[in-house]
Amino acid sequence: MKLTYGVTDKPKFGQVLVFALQQLLAILAATIAVPAIIGNDMSASAALFGAGVGTLVYLLFTKFKSPVFLGSSFAFIGSMFAAFGGAASVACGYAGIILGAIFAGLVYVVIAIVVKFVGVKWIANLMPAVVIGPTVAIIGLSLAGNAIGDLSRNGVAAENLLPGATYVYMICGLVTLFVTMICSVYGKKMMKMIPFIIGICAGYIVAVIFTLVGQSTGNDVLLVVNFSKFADMKWVPDFTFLTAMKGLSDITPAYIGTIAAAYVPVAFVVFAEHIADHKNLSSIIESDLLEEPGLHRTLLGDGVGSMVGAFFGGCPNTTYGESVGCVAISGNASVVTILTTAVIAVVASFFAPFVTFLSTIPSCVMGGVCVALYGFIAVSGLKMIQDVDLNDNRNLFTVSVILIAGIGGFVVSFGAVTITEVACALILGIITNKVLGIKKK
Repeated sequence: MKLTYGVTDKPKFGQVLVFALQQLLAILAATIAVPAIIGNDMSASAALFGAGVGTLVYLLFTKFKSPVFLGSSFAFIGSMFAAFGGAASVACGYAGIILGAIFAGLVYVVIAIVVKFVGVKWIANLMPAVVIGPTVAIIGLSLAGNAIGDLSRNGVAAENLLPGATYVYMICGLVTLFVTMICSVYGKKMMKMIPFIIGICAGYIVAVIFTLVGQSTGNDVLLVVNFSKFADMKWVPDFTFLTAMKGLSDITPAYIGTIAAAYVPVAFVVFAEHIADHKNLSSIIESDLLEEPGLHRTLLGDGVGSMVGAFFGGCPNTTYGESVGCVAISGNASVVTILTTAVIAVVASFFAPFVTFLSTIPSCVMGGVCVALYGFIAVSGLKMIQDVDLNDNRNLFTVSVILIAGIGGFVVSFGAVTITEVACALILGIITNKVLGIKKK
């Protein structure tokens, strides 16, 4: 698609603020979900702060040439659980997740140094379009269940779902989805560039109406928005390093080994997804980010940004597919927008009413948006193989095994280390492509 704003373009100040808010909305739900899943009183505001600062670090390393936001990584959830599970105290667990992020970040740094001296041509050989295209598609397709789950259940466990509530949630989510699509396709100028904001607002209004009617009639099925979150606002983020300092004395050599075993292998897994994300973004902005600013810079930015993010918010960061999808749908690849988003994330983390308000946006509404976001990621991956000869059985089998392994949820676990379906599909695709290419060579 044709971009309205390229990477180096600078929209007007007022427009940038609106575009940045849209990016923030796109990444917010996933970014604050990780600390909520981990528990142990991890702070959503601190995670948002860490994501903002981590993104600023990433932009500096990539010379402001890669327009993507870094948020809390889901790949490290198992590692974070392992850090708390093997800790002598909660404070020690906080220290462990920072130490783990450092280990993971160092893996990125080492790979970046190797790439700097070896170059990136080996990546094109190892992961050509026939491999990387369906892998990018899997990133979107693997998240399809999350989007539909949010759309239909609003974050409520299946066993706790009230009869009829699914239809209420679906109405809110589908209103969001269709308003977003209509604005993107038929909208003019500004409306076309902020379809997510308009869609989320429309879905949120419908959800509030349902909730107000539910409160006035005593019908719990209609209670979509959780306004009680305002009663638990924390004005200052609980930064991870402050708690971690209290647990330093509990760290033992054995615990350090546990942390290394939990984080280092996952870092190699996320490295594969890092390449896929940047290949996808490169196809959208029509500039190979692996060449300029260079894979070594994107890796350093991701690795160091992840360390910084975990130091403040506990969660290692990674480039977000939601951010890439937002760039693709809005046609706005301006890195100024990402920079402004990062600044807003840092500032907003200290403004409890704003963060709390954003957290009240129902999961079903965000699910409606994510149907479009994740779908765009999948389609952009499939577009990468439009010139691949699928009449060649080598290519046909390579694409097939990647799609089936990824969609089927092919996951391999070694204790606390889990190789995700995306990484497993990519590895299987690489092996398939190489094995079937032996005779051809």
